[in-house]
Parts: sequence; structure tokens; C-alpha cells
Amino acid sequence: MKIVIAGAGEVGSHLAKMLSEGFHDIVIIDSDEQRLALVSESMDVVTVQGSPTSINILKSAGVPDADLFVAVNPAREQDVNIVCALLAKQLGAKKVTARINDAEYLNADNKLMFTEMGIDLLFYPEKIAANEIEGLLKQSYLSDFMGFAHGKLQLVVFRLDEDSPLVNKTLSECTSQEGPLPYRTVAISRDDQTIIPQKDTIFKRNDLVFVITKDEAIGELMAYSGHRHIEIKRLTILGGGRIGEMVARQFERSAEFVKIIEISKTRCEVLSETLNKTLVINGDGRNSEFLFEEDIKTCDAFVAVTSSSETNIMACVAAKKMGVAKTIAEVENIEYIRLAEEMGVDAVINKKIITAGRIFRFTLSTKVRTIKMLNGSDAEVIEYIVNPGSSVTKAPIKELHFPKDAVIGGIIRGDETHIAVGDTVIRPYDRVAVFALPTALRKIEKLFS
Repeated sequence: MKIVIAGAGEVGSHLAKMLSEGFHDIVIIDSDEQRLALVSESMDVVTVQGSPTSINILKSAGVPDADLFVAVNPAREQDVNIVCALLAKQLGAKKVTARINDAEYLNADNKLMFTEMGIDLLFYPEKIAANEIEGLLKQSYLSDFMGFAHGKLQLVVFRLDEDSPLVNKTLSECTSQEGPLPYRTVAISRDDQTIIPQKDTIFKRNDLVFVITKDEAIGELMAYSGHRHIEIKRLTILGGGRIGEMVARQFERSAEFVKIIEISKTRCEVLSETLNKTLVINGDGRNSEFLFEEDIKTCDAFVAVTSSSETNIMACVAAKKMGVAKTIAEVENIEYIRLAEEMGVDAVINKKIITAGRIFRFTLSTKVRTIKMLNGSDAEVIEYIVNPGSSVTKAPIKELHFPKDAVIGGIIRGDETHIAVGDTVIRPYDRVAVFALPTALRKIEKLFS
């Protein structure tokens, strides 16, 4: 595919790096020569300097022949993103998507209006991140998750503590019970390596385990793995930016107590006016004594979403030591994600990874319904819709020569869900959940074609 990206900032650069590894032709437009130079040094892409709202610049970048145009200039340049996306569509780009920073545009009527104008997808990274945090707090035992078919089938991710009953057991020992299991382990992340487990694979302490499960079996799975659900009644949020504000507003409806700690007095005044039931405190979350004085230990969950990855990680570590059961940190420096997990942060949110997953779906076939890139692993989880005549319908899964660096986890067939096993036969129009490393994506696409 030919992909044109407008914006060489953090999101645009990460997206370009990810897509360039998939053998796409990437062109990046940005008015900042220095940003373009940094991009050129780290990846094989074509750069064009200039304004993405210039028709001549868009033409010189090859937009009329582009399969995908992505406008990801910084949030403050929302208008630029919308204008250049509309121009790109008019010039001939097959699919266009734009970054926004106004939730109003995501209302159903407004989304339809933008679709009719030609923008295929509007994405609001901060809103996506806030929704992810809300989901992780509601399923407090998880480090990550993804639902299929309105949650009938789910991918859940959890870390094995030292006292987990799974530690030092093989996969075979953990799945030896009679009858079909309602869940299947599809991957283990360990020491910067993603493992597709075999029967003799041994679970170890601190493993990040990826499991496809039926919705009704999540409680059984969590109990079996040694995890318990924590109902979030008291929530403290460090950082009163857009994400912190949205999370607070979401939990004002369900939590008994919500507190935001924000370092800017001006921002505190704004939050006090816009939030109804949230206690807003002006203070520096980098100071562990201040956090102690704010009685963090009495909270069920602590969410750190300041603009500093380092602050968020260290504050979560401090909260964990004080006894907080669930900690979530926004970590935008991708190199720090593994460090945060190793230091005991329960879950990590990264806007670049979340956003990239939403856009990445447009680079795959129309058979892909959803896709998510996962923290703690370099893998993707993909939901395919099976077309009649697809290669995957020709034989049971064990005879498909499915790539070793991927695994079929489960199948949704009408109102029924099935955990995939070797004898499972995939049928036309099934929705199939696949866990795959990047090296397997092309082979999987052929099997589903």
C-alpha cells in the first residue's frame, strides 16, 4: 500500500515506523525540517517538507495515488488535520483518517456528517486512552483486554504473581481437566520475548499471559490463575489533563470518591468548575510524602496520567508500596513500558500504540473487523470475518499449516462462541479471533483470502 502521513510528531513517527515494517510505501509530510530529519534517520520513508493543507504539497507527496491518508498532526492542530484529510479525499486518496481533540465530533450525527464528507475515521487518542483506563478499572484484575462481538469472546491479559497456582506448571498440566475448556492460552510475554506456548511450556513468575476466553468463564479463569476482582469505589487520579478529566467524569457516576491531583493551579480551577463530584487538589505528585499525606493508601485504584512518563511510573510505584491494589500509568515513552511493568505497575496505557492499532486496521483486508496492538508484546490480536471459499474453511485447524508465530484463539458463530482446538472447522461468515506476531500477518492474510 501507498500510505501518506501528515504529521511527523510522536504519533505520526510511531505509526510510520510500524507501517514501514509491513513493506508499505510511506510518505510523511511535515512543515518542521528537524522532525522530518529525525524520521529519515530511523526508518526507510520518503519525506516532504511543507504544509499538509497545501494542495501542491499533497500532490507532490503522491496523495492522489494513496491507498491511505492519515492526518496526525498534534491535537492543537485539529483544524489542520480535518482540512488536509478532506483535501486528500478530494484529490483521490482511497481512505482518509484524521486526529481530533474534540469529543463533540464523535457524536453519532457528527460522525455521519464527516463520513459523508469523505473522512473514513476520526480518532481522538485521549478519549480512546480514557476509555481503555475505564475498562481496566472495571476489570481490575487485568493488564489489558479486547472484546469481540460485544464481549461474547474476550482476550484477557494478566500477570502471574509469585503465589499464582499456575507458576512452575506446564500448559498441559493447567489444561488437563476433562472436556473442552472455555478458554485458551494463546501467548506468554517473558523477558522481551513473545512465546506461542506449546503443551510443555512452563509458566513462570511475572509472565504476562494472554488468554482467549468466553465471557461467562472470566470469573473461573481469574480464580484459577489466582486473581480477584477489585471493585473501584475510591479512585485517585494524578494529572488533570484531558485524560484525567474524562476518567474522573466517567467514574463520578459509579465511584463513591474521586480525587484529581494536578500541579497547575489554573487547571485546578477549570477542573473544579467542570467536574461535579470530584475533589480537585493542587499538588506535586512527584513528591511521595505529598501522596502519603493525601492518604493514597485508602484508595482502591491510582491512575497516573501526567505528561511525564517518568512521573507516572514512579508515582504508581509509590502508590503500590503504600498498598493501593490497582495502578495504571500512562507511559508514552515506549522504551519505558517494559520497565514500568517490571517495577510493578499493574497496567500501562500508551496513546501511540492504541491509536496505531485503530489506523493499522485500514492497511489490512476488508475481512478484518477489529485489531488491537497490545502492551507488553509486539503482537496484534485481530478479528477476521471469514468469506465463503476462504482457505481457512477447507480443513480442520490442525491441517491448515497455520503459521507457528500465530494462533487461532476462538470463533464466534451467530450467537455461539467456541474456543478453537485442532479439530475445529471454520465456516463462512465466522468471526475468528487470531493472535499473531508481525511476521505472521502476510501468511494469515492469504489463509483468510
